Amino acid sequence: MEEIIEQLREANEPVPVPLELPDEDLLVEIEEQLFIDIPFVFKEFLLTVSDVVYGSLEPVTVTDPQSHTYLPDVAANAWDVGVDRSLIPICQHGDNYYCVEEDGTVVLWQAEEELIAEETWESVWHWARDVWLES
Repeated sequence: MEEIIEQLREANEPVPVPLELPDEDLLVEIEEQLFIDIPFVFKEFLLTVSDVVYGSLEPVTVTDPQSHTYLPDVAANAWDVGVDRSLIPICQHGDNYYCVEEDGTVVLWQAEEELIAEETWESVWHWARDVWLES
């Protein structure tokens, strides 16, 4: 995990208005908005690297309600198009969504088939290493 955080920090691209990292209290508010608990490993991700901007993928954020990556809005859109309500989207990619399951596993929900792809990632950190850093 530490190595992936380091890689993401090194890859972070400068932007005119940098994102902020959330605190624990904000994550509690987000959980209340979503009516679902955020898995521990995804909370760690949000608390440590949700301000990173890198590559073509844009993982969800929680500090700016006006952002197109704001988790409650991304989740509402994902659930509206058929993503299972037990899944929390971590990143929209076209019409598809990378989502975290209750146990922390990351899956890819494919819009065209309206189902989860076979490939999974053990955690959001594995997804960040294998997918986000490779984008």
